[in-house]
Amino acid sequence: MILKELLHAIPVLQVIGSLDVEVNAITFDTRQVQQGSLFVAVRGVHTDGHLYLAKAIESNAAVVVLEDLPEDINSEVTYIKVSDSAYALGIIAGNFYGNPSQNLKLVGVTGTNGKTTVATLLFNLFKQMGYHVGLLSTVENRIGSTVVPATHTTPDPVALNKLLCQMVDDGCDYCFMEVSSHAIVQQRIVGLRFAGGIFTNITHDHLDFHGTFDNYIKAKKKFFDDLDGFAFALTNVDDKNGNVMLQNTFAHRKTYGLQNMADFKAKVLESHFDGMLLQIDAHDLWVKLVGGFNAYNLLAVYASAILLEQETQKVLVALSEISGAEGRFETVRSKSGIVGIVDYAHTPDAVENVLETVKDLRNAGQQIITVLGCGGDRDKTKRPEMANVALKYSDKLIITSDNPRTEDPVQIIKDMEVGISPEKKKNTFSITDRREAIRAAVHLANPGDIVLVAGKGHEKYQEINGVRHHFDDREELENTFNEQ
Repeated sequence: MILKELLHAIPVLQVIGSLDVEVNAITFDTRQVQQGSLFVAVRGVHTDGHLYLAKAIESNAAVVVLEDLPEDINSEVTYIKVSDSAYALGIIAGNFYGNPSQNLKLVGVTGTNGKTTVATLLFNLFKQMGYHVGLLSTVENRIGSTVVPATHTTPDPVALNKLLCQMVDDGCDYCFMEVSSHAIVQQRIVGLRFAGGIFTNITHDHLDFHGTFDNYIKAKKKFFDDLDGFAFALTNVDDKNGNVMLQNTFAHRKTYGLQNMADFKAKVLESHFDGMLLQIDAHDLWVKLVGGFNAYNLLAVYASAILLEQETQKVLVALSEISGAEGRFETVRSKSGIVGIVDYAHTPDAVENVLETVKDLRNAGQQIITVLGCGGDRDKTKRPEMANVALKYSDKLIITSDNPRTEDPVQIIKDMEVGISPEKKKNTFSITDRREAIRAAVHLANPGDIVLVAGKGHEKYQEINGVRHHFDDREELENTFNEQ
């Protein structure tokens, strides 16, 4: 593609060189630069792309997009100076791949908890209703039936537009994607046209990145602020910050909730380990998901489908037939009757939601035994709170490793233990090895008891000092059950 076409809608400050250069690839990673590439120097969290300009040019980049021009100008390279190279990258990526978000209906889901479940349920729902659909999620990316491994909740702008382009080429009618707060701040979704945005909830998380809770809220809100007048903005009105998301949006404002007045309402009529009976806008239906938090997720999915002009009865029938995302309240049963649950809950609020559901479902005499860890190199302030919340609802708690990353797992456990009161320490065990922690929980359980393994959900690895080792909570739980 010719360079001047790639620069459409970008406020360029200065050009040195020709705009008629043929560009055959775009990247912000010098390791991917090849002959004829356009390299964008982005200032990231850990490094600054401007430090690698020389390397990009040595690798035969034809064009460099940057905020600060170097002292030495190479006459064979075109330099494009902009005020914000991260913003420029998003627009350039969209232009390079033909702005694919304009050629399908793209719906973004943001919030602390529920993003993966809502996006996956929407994908499964529309697939069930006969549409060709794409999915961009923490667990996996999907182009129809083709699975593309996911490395980030929201991919970088180049990978994102490439995936959307592949979806368009494959005939997808819709794409449902998670939109993380990191992606919003880092401008990974710049230039995308959304048909709708969904807000699930916002609770304590990612303060290691955003610094303050207020900044975290502002990051989520920015997604809705940037929606255009053709889109819908759907928010959880029961969340105290739900209406904040709608304050400055140009989109059509809609609400959903179980407690307060809303455009879309739901009520849990019955709940069991294998599903629940819901009432959604006066329609009763049995669904395969469990818990009040999933009632919110399903209501958000229903509301979105209606806002995307789907027939109510068709949506309700399909909702009753679909399952949720992998690693979200997945149940496994032992021969002795122990109920094992694997869930991705990794924030205080998510842990509380899952355990409240378990507590409501258990019968008299059933113990709740929880295995819980916290990730390394992440928000440390939530560690004691997560342990405190877990023990509030559990008869026994085993604190263990999650993904320690570069931190000492023993220290992470000590941080969690701060949240445990002296009188409850007798019900708490600390076991650094996650496999042994799961085995211990099962051995502590009597027939009929409930073992919740929280924190990793769908993940098939445990990251220790930069190395990912195979580890699957469900697999470990099943193996221990089979040993009984």
